[in-house]
Amino acid sequence: MLTAFARAFKTPDLRKKLLFTLGIIVLFRLGAHVPVPGIDYKNVQECMDQAEAQQGLFGLVNMFSGGALLQITIFALGIMPYITASIILQLLTVVIPRLEALKKEGQSGQAKITQYTRYLTVALAILQGTGLVATARSGSLFQNCNVGDQIVPDQSIFVTITMVLTMTAGTALVMWLGELVTDRGIGNGMSILMFVSIAAGFPSALWAIRQQGKIMDGWLEFGLVILCGLAMVALVVFVEQAQRRIPVQYAKRMIGRRSYGGTSTYIPLKVNQAGVIPVIFASSLLYIPALIAQFSGSDSEWATWIEANFVTGDHPVYIVTYFLLIVFFAFFYVAISFNPEEVADNMKKYGGFIPGIRAGRPTAEYLSYVLNRITWPGSLYLGLIALVPTVALVTLNANQNFPFGGTSILIIVGVGLETVKQIESQLQQRHYEGFLR
Repeated sequence: MLTAFARAFKTPDLRKKLLFTLGIIVLFRLGAHVPVPGIDYKNVQECMDQAEAQQGLFGLVNMFSGGALLQITIFALGIMPYITASIILQLLTVVIPRLEALKKEGQSGQAKITQYTRYLTVALAILQGTGLVATARSGSLFQNCNVGDQIVPDQSIFVTITMVLTMTAGTALVMWLGELVTDRGIGNGMSILMFVSIAAGFPSALWAIRQQGKIMDGWLEFGLVILCGLAMVALVVFVEQAQRRIPVQYAKRMIGRRSYGGTSTYIPLKVNQAGVIPVIFASSLLYIPALIAQFSGSDSEWATWIEANFVTGDHPVYIVTYFLLIVFFAFFYVAISFNPEEVADNMKKYGGFIPGIRAGRPTAEYLSYVLNRITWPGSLYLGLIALVPTVALVTLNANQNFPFGGTSILIIVGVGLETVKQIESQLQQRHYEGFLR
């Protein structure tokens, strides 16, 4: 990997792309430290210094924003509204015929769906920004902080609207920066910014584990976490690269005097076909009951039960529910993102067939059978990886934003692998020796 980066910096056009990407990353991280107008920054920092401030209901969103959410900066919402909008549009494509037709139109239809995603991102940013400002004004953002209700000193309508518009504009700017990286930089811009946001919290989280450790001044716990992280990275790389290759043979066709087809290829079905989406879905869904109980302010039995079982991540009910939701969403997302009937029809249209399987409906049934079988180990793997922070909570007394948590490792390793593959493919195009020298 380091060799690929070194060779890329020696190539002039790739060096420009890499430097442009690094410049966007620096700008993105600077925006994550600029506070929103109307915020008492001193009180925010005082609340952030308390260990309990990192253990609220906003841990997942705070991780995706690189810690900007709890600091209430202009990039507080980060890339999360765009991720949510993309997932919603992808789900609606299966339900709404108009979106499905746009998807089949090719590049022009995809451009239209991208435009809809941008509009939905802005709408979600306004909604989430309003919720964040209301939470900060009420003091619920930092429940265990003495000055938690003094974060927004001026609670007038004008200041509130200014704060919401500023965070919405920050989200739109982040979306634009991501698209600039995609067009003029290296890799997928949104994935790169997500990678940077998550990786930005690693040094402070690791050092906090060293400071909280009790054996050998915390260095033993620090070393164990590093070893655990390396083992998890190796496991994630192994499973993310694993795939079941379905062989496909294309029949020969005579057009005039020429023969076409007759080639052999394969359909790669990944073991983890759903990626990190099931973990995000399950985490978001588990936040809803605790959020309802928190804002209701009720002292009834149902609110007490939710606060006892779903607020802390180390409760057995939370662990079992989280694991089952991840398995369910893994099958659900694979079912809507991969259509065996469509793949079988496309193969039949171009004269392709799986050896030993008839074209058409038998091919679709075979693909569905194989996909269901490999989704089981993929979903169980996702559930086990996602439970690593829970184990850390019990054994190391860490916070819920454990640096080598399942979601963060999956995203970082996935984005890293894709970026390195793109760099290597572009290097291969520019330094291809050919057969004749």
